[in-house]
Amino acid sequence: MKIPVEAVKELRIRTNAGVLDCNRALLEVSCDMEKAVELLRQRGLAIAETKKNMAAGEGLIKAYIHHTKRIGALVELNCETDFAAHTDEFEELAHNLAMQVAAASPRFVSDQDIPPETQVDPQVACLLNQPFIKDPGKTVQEVISEVVAKVGENIRVRRFARFELGVDH
Repeated sequence: MKIPVEAVKELRIRTNAGVLDCNRALLEVSCDMEKAVELLRQRGLAIAETKKNMAAGEGLIKAYIHHTKRIGALVELNCETDFAAHTDEFEELAHNLAMQVAAASPRFVSDQDIPPETQVDPQVACLLNQPFIKDPGKTVQEVISEVVAKVGENIRVRRFARFELGVDH
């Protein structure tokens, strides 16, 4: 079966996956675009799962200041190599995570950071469990996993800080 070039282009734009991966996915699902998107998403998550135990000692710290200059955030995002830390995908992820922290006010990075006696909703209080502000159909962890699949390295949010003018935390 021959896959139309337009379908490969559309899938590539929607998923940012490689041309060959898009072509293979479309072949596997008989050109069903939605199934191909889901297939590539699952594969990305599978890649992220294999990388999760890799050491992540490089990375960057990204700052975001809201246009009102009243809210700001700092995020430390780690990866395996300095090379990956300077890719466009990694830098965009760091920027988006800093915006997420500024907008959604998480208190913890993940479920494991919540003290045992604390009563909070993990979807609200944990950065990785929150709906992603730019695509609420995905969690922040799913967005990170997609970038892991693109850059081929483990990515970990180490810590963050949020500042709001006149508010003590």
